[in-house]
Amino acid sequence: MNWLILVAIAVVADAIRVFADNYITDVYFKGKESVSQKHFYGWFFVVMAIVMLFIFPVNFETTPLYLIGFLVLAGCLNSLAGIPYYRAMEMDDTTNISIFVQLAPIVYLIFGWIAFHESFSPHQLLGFAIILCGPFLVIATSRKNSRKIKIKAAIQAGLYVIISVVANMIFVKASDTTEMSFIQDMTFVFLGKGIGNIIICAFKPSWILRFNNVVKKTKGKMLRPLIINAVIGVTKDFTYRAALTLAPAVAIASVATDSASPIVVFFLGILFTIIWPAFGREKLDKKSVLVHLIATVFVVAGIIILQK
Repeated sequence: MNWLILVAIAVVADAIRVFADNYITDVYFKGKESVSQKHFYGWFFVVMAIVMLFIFPVNFETTPLYLIGFLVLAGCLNSLAGIPYYRAMEMDDTTNISIFVQLAPIVYLIFGWIAFHESFSPHQLLGFAIILCGPFLVIATSRKNSRKIKIKAAIQAGLYVIISVVANMIFVKASDTTEMSFIQDMTFVFLGKGIGNIIICAFKPSWILRFNNVVKKTKGKMLRPLIINAVIGVTKDFTYRAALTLAPAVAIASVATDSASPIVVFFLGILFTIIWPAFGREKLDKKSVLVHLIATVFVVAGIIILQK
């Protein structure tokens, strides 16, 4: 049952991370070029990977370099996925983005159909339809003047999901092939994340300038929530991957995580907004809460049906 505890930690950590991303985006970056945080995360992950290599050394003589390259590539793609993710965060609230990104199971199955010629069963097609009802409900019930923004946010969230799915598929394929430990695999993923973020910012020097200006304006106060958020994100990555290895089946842990995530985000959104409005930042009027609740139910039900 230890894997269930790890799943719970991963889900809560990921939900807090999403709210923290939204908080940092709105409060410190004022909804403008929050993607410039990548300048910080690039160096954070590179330093972390170097430290991990010293603690958990890798035998490069017995480990094929091309497999290490695939793990680094997976990390680079994860860093690339952050661009549409931050853009989505600038456009909409946390709960809505959480509902939009739950399209991941659908994308996994579609890629499985394209790459591995896997077929869809009737109950999977039903799961598709039910999951899609969640984002559709959020968009359809929004005001006309904000509907276009929500559609754009959904598109950006969709791009984030697609890139993340490709990165995760590469990671799973490479990690299954290597004889390295789980921690060593993650070390190269983190290295890829760091390198990817540094390269992206090198091509967008305005993001580095934007980040440095925000640090100066806040007199360095923004760095504390950034560091805390980075640690929370790493905690989520490790606990989730560990849960996948300890669970009786990978699918069981995946269903538990995917199903619990939107529920936790929904209730934490209400809790944070009540006790710390500046952090929660969710709308608590009856209509918004009801729409989010029904959309969450659709997503959770669809994920469970999809992965049976």
